[in-house]
Amino acid sequence: MSAPRTDVEQVEAANRAYYEALERGDFEEVASLWLTPADLGVDESYHDPAEAGVVSCVHPGWPVLTGRGEVLRSYAVIMASTDYIQFFLTDVHVSVTGDTAVVTCTENILSGGPAPEEGEELGPLVGQLVVATNVFRRTPAGWKLWSHHASPVLAESDEDDETPPDDTPVDDSPA
Repeated sequence: MSAPRTDVEQVEAANRAYYEALERGDFEEVASLWLTPADLGVDESYHDPAEAGVVSCVHPGWPVLTGRGEVLRSYAVIMASTDYIQFFLTDVHVSVTGDTAVVTCTENILSGGPAPEEGEELGPLVGQLVVATNVFRRTPAGWKLWSHHASPVLAESDEDDETPPDDTPVDDSPA
């Protein structure tokens, strides 16, 4: 494959690298893809790195994590407790304005945890559907993640599809 030529292609490559690093469980690669104060030209000896270009992350069901240390710790915890994870991205849309890019996508996730009994290779596989927004910032070293926000997609229940029979009176009066 040839090198990306446009901003959109470069952002797509950075986004793909993020998910591939997660699949491999490559913490160092994941860490290298997140924005650092140095990427912003901030001298860390004079500024608190947590305050410079603060990164943020929201994993499904988690509170907002801010600051590079807190965000990277969350990935270490996830990687330590996940033996297998694979992302099938759909509905990927990339928008670039100046030095900022936004990627929205649906993460179709297949994951498995530690084996429940010794001798087994992997715990049961679980599928999850998540919508994500990844915000990237252009740096001299390429596009880096500034923010990741992922939210679970709630499955529709069969009860939502039920409608009352035609002969059932519906009470439209205010309660």
